[in-house]
Amino acid sequence: MGTKQLKGSVDEADVTRADSLAREIFSDIANKWALLIIECIADRTLRFSELRDGIEGISHKMLTQNLRMLERNGLVDRTVYPTVPAKVEYTLTEPGRALRVTIDGMCDWTHAYLGHIEESRRRFGS
Repeated sequence: MGTKQLKGSVDEADVTRADSLAREIFSDIANKWALLIIECIADRTLRFSELRDGIEGISHKMLTQNLRMLERNGLVDRTVYPTVPAKVEYTLTEPGRALRVTIDGMCDWTHAYLGHIEESRRRFGS
């Protein structure tokens, strides 16, 4: 299913609609790797290897795919320097920095309710 481009209409911002651009964006950024990449970059400018080293468990392929998606959505700027080997740096754009505020809130929520969630999981048996 393709996404309709409704050019800023109210329908386009409705994440409950299957064909909305908002849902497509939400789907892109609501994955653990995208959130961790944004949190890792933070207010810095990082190279690919620094990102890979800063996010435990992410594969080269997943980092590449998620960086491309974040760049496509205008959340990350990618700068390539004409050196041998090529030097590539990543930094958050203004929308990326704004999203990071939300991610920081999610991190704060996780810290605040970690004990509660652990207890619920223990009672649930997982």
